Parts: sequence; structure tokens; C-alpha cells
Amino acid sequence: MHSNSRPTEPRSTPKDPSLRRSLALFRAFRREQQDPDGCYSLLARDAADQVEAYGGPVRGRTVADVGGGGGWFTEEFRRRGAHAYLFEPDAGELGPKPPAGAVIADGYLLPLADGSADVVFSSNVLEHIADPETFLSELVRVARPGGLIYVSFTNWLSPWGGHEWAPWHYLGAERARARYRRRTGKPPKHALGENLFAVHIGPTLHQVRAREDVEVVAARSRYWPFLASAVVRVPGLREFATWNLLLILRRCAP
Repeated sequence: MHSNSRPTEPRSTPKDPSLRRSLALFRAFRREQQDPDGCYSLLARDAADQVEAYGGPVRGRTVADVGGGGGWFTEEFRRRGAHAYLFEPDAGELGPKPPAGAVIADGYLLPLADGSADVVFSSNVLEHIADPETFLSELVRVARPGGLIYVSFTNWLSPWGGHEWAPWHYLGAERARARYRRRTGKPPKHALGENLFAVHIGPTLHQVRAREDVEVVAARSRYWPFLASAVVRVPGLREFATWNLLLILRRCAP
């Protein structure tokens, strides 16, 4: 099941959270268009470190990577010995060399049995989902009792909420998209209400905390260099300062 499309040598990642780590990730994001492999390989190592920090080593465990695009996360989990599988709804996002065994699948209806994954992983997908609550329910469904669910997303009011047309989304989506088109000479990839949605931290936290089938292990900023959990506890401020919310959930026994 392993592919040769990604480097397999282990490389360390900076301590989480730390200013050094945040700067490294920020620099990588700035080079995303020129060096997507370097950017997403670093992000994949960082995310896998986070999964193992909360749930232990992934070696020998089944990981469902939902919406993992080009497969960087899947490949990193496989490098660590996991049985990792990629489920991606958009064939165009897979790239020329997707991981072996990648499945084209809708995140609302995954082709997996109930409780079939030890880790269900979703990185920066929720803001592209029209119905986040249903999507989250599907992630919970396929996690085994005691299993870990990793969900991160870029909230709308963060400085990067508008994605490629940020931070001008604060002035309105259409104005921001028009500015992007004037500046680059091409249409933006994302359109609000089509493939990008205004997802907020407060309502999302309320939804997951109201569920009886999961325990919230952590709710924190994914990239913030300090007080990563504290910033999420402050209503209002968290919508701007969190940048990217990371939720670590554990599936409760029935």
C-alpha cells in the first residue's frame, strides 16, 4: 500500500507550540505555490506529531485521512507504520501521484463500516463543507470507540479565512475576489457559498460539546506559538486570533 511519491526519511519537527515551529510553518505556507511538496510534507509531519502526542504511536493502527488532497498526510502516517487510507472527493486534488489505494469518496458518506478506524483525520476540510455538522457526524461514525478524531479548519474571521483572497475577505467576499482577479489576472480558486464557507469557532465548539458520542480532548489553535488552548477560551477574540482551530475528539463507548 506504500507509494514512492513522497520522501520516506524521518525528519524532525519543532516543538509544539513554539515560536520556531510557527515561523517554520508560516514560511512554508508562503512557499506553498512554489514548493507544495515542501510545505505539505512539513505540515504532515507536524500533524502526525500532534496525533501521536494525543493518541500515542500510530504504528499498526488504521488511519482514515478524509479530504487529504495530494496524500501528504496519508504518506506520513504510512511512514510511521500506520495502515493509512486516503478518502478524497475531488479527483483533481489528488495530483499526478496519489497514494496507492486512494479512494474517491464523499465525506458525508464514507465507504467505511461503523467504528472501523483507530484515527479519523481531517485537515483543513471543514471550511469547504456546506454542512459541517453532518460531516463531523460521519467522522465520528467511522471512529472506533476510544478512537481519536483529529479535525482542524480555518475559521472565517481569522486573517486567513478568505484563503487566497485573504485578508480582504474582511471587506466582503465579492470585493476580495474582484481584487484577487485584478491583481493576478485569473479567477480565485474559492468562492464563498460554493467551495468555501464561513465556519466559526463558537458554534462549532457548541456542536461538538453538545454531542454525547464524543469527548473533547483538546480545542486549541493549531499554529499559535503560545497559549494555544487559552486563546480559544475567549469568545470574540478566538474568532480572530485562533487562525486555525484544532479539535481532538475521542469517540465514546456506546
